[in-house]
Amino acid sequence: MLTDAEKGWTLNARDPQAIARLMPFWEWFYDHYFQVKTDGWEHVQKNGAGLFVGSHNGGLAAPDMLMVMVDWFRRFGLDLPAYGLMHSHVWQVYPLLAKLGVQVGAIRAHPKMAIAALQQGAKVLVYPGGAQDAFRPYSQRYQIEFFGRKGFIKLALRESVPIIPVISAGAHETLVVLGNCYQQAKQLNEWGMPWIMGIDPQVFPCYLGLPWGLSFGPLPNFPLPRPIHTRICPPVIFERYGRKAATDREYVENCYQLVYKQMQQALSQLSKEFEALVT
Repeated sequence: MLTDAEKGWTLNARDPQAIARLMPFWEWFYDHYFQVKTDGWEHVQKNGAGLFVGSHNGGLAAPDMLMVMVDWFRRFGLDLPAYGLMHSHVWQVYPLLAKLGVQVGAIRAHPKMAIAALQQGAKVLVYPGGAQDAFRPYSQRYQIEFFGRKGFIKLALRESVPIIPVISAGAHETLVVLGNCYQQAKQLNEWGMPWIMGIDPQVFPCYLGLPWGLSFGPLPNFPLPRPIHTRICPPVIFERYGRKAATDREYVENCYQLVYKQMQQALSQLSKEFEALVT
């Protein structure tokens, strides 16, 4: 049975020694397998709290997220606190993977954990789009998708921290998602087909990738070797912060739209650069 620390309910389970053991492996993938290009890190201050907000691709392997982690460790070292919010389903479905994630900085995707990390002056990484974003179809690879989730906006406003957008291109080709069959799977569930481990996955992709070939469902995958380009965008600073701002629904919506539009513009530009580079 996992302890509370292993379940992501503490900031003290992050283990720089575990990260050090994994770095040679990750760096090989960074330099040779994905041939990562990155830019925009001059926008990141080493000290002080901040909320990295990303849109990612590549299924559960999420290679673009891992490559951003490698960039962070290379630039700022292994000891500077940085955390990533991880969905509770990972602990239910892949407990050993979740345990490893905690060692490298994953914490429970819960407001109190995110607030605790920011109040300690740490950087926190969040992907608001979740599984639907990671498994969005190939045809939507250059679209920002948050699916209306505004919790990250309220968090940034409440804790008075900047939002630092993170975008990428290329990871969508490490797992080619053809479409989402969730509505069909949901209908089968209503007719009596149980969800695996009783968990509604919220997405049921059809995709091409390793090791399954053509497959269905949010299964673990091994990413194909494709170039990845990540970019850190200029921080988004809002006009006002505080708990009052975080509870103002109209203001939260305006802030949400601002972040969405700026990230979409940045991703559209990056997509043009990436397509010109690989063609």
